[in-house]
Amino acid sequence: MTASTAALLGVVQGLTEFLPVSSSAHLILARAFFGWDPGALGLAFDVSVHAGTLIAVALFFRAELAAMAAAAPTAWRRETGPGGRLLRLVVVGTLPIVPAGALYSGDVEAALRTPQVAAAMLAVGAVALLAVERLRSRRRGEASLGALEALAIGFGQASALVPGVSRSGATIVVGMLLGLRRDAAARFGFLLGVPAIAAAAIKEGTELAGAGLDGQTWWLFAVGTVTSAIVGYLTVKYFMRFLAGHRLDGFAYYRLALALAAVVWMAAR
Repeated sequence: MTASTAALLGVVQGLTEFLPVSSSAHLILARAFFGWDPGALGLAFDVSVHAGTLIAVALFFRAELAAMAAAAPTAWRRETGPGGRLLRLVVVGTLPIVPAGALYSGDVEAALRTPQVAAAMLAVGAVALLAVERLRSRRRGEASLGALEALAIGFGQASALVPGVSRSGATIVVGMLLGLRRDAAARFGFLLGVPAIAAAAIKEGTELAGAGLDGQTWWLFAVGTVTSAIVGYLTVKYFMRFLAGHRLDGFAYYRLALALAAVVWMAAR
């Protein structure tokens, strides 16, 4: 892998992490389509570019995260402010991904991180996006969420460990099914992703630190991380504006087109 390839994958990650189109599916399919060797950096590189988008979302939602941090000492009291209540909901919503992340390793991970799985889940997610736009009205803000609803959105996030599902797409779909507006569902889903992405990056970074990687590999990681952070920040900024007044159908049709392209590519091999 070259620096230009690392930068391109960083752009792909930055664009697709916050859009409901699955960043993991794009990284898997990009490697497959262009013949890039996933074994060269594999999941570790994916985690590094996810760390870039973690930086992006932390910067964009810095006010909310600061309020949550300030309210941490009183978050579990009956009387707490908006920051404490939001922190409580994020903690509850994070619970499902803990056992799911523990199961997602070894043979399970290898079996799921394939173009076939990515293509299938892209299609399934497209149907979910089209359906949720047509099922019910959505007028609630994230301030109206309860603990059980946060837990349900957390299960949506956990399902996104399967490539092609999309963390953004799954949390938005579940949130909208609960009656949240598109932008409110996305905002809570992005905040919910902060601890999950941070945990994955810390785990993989710890393993990499003891692996004795050379300077060139660390340079590729840095290129991918910085690129995904810049592109990710711009993406979440304009995506939040987009959600205020636009439907998700376009993303669903894009997912279907990408899934079809993957099927055609696999059949032609």
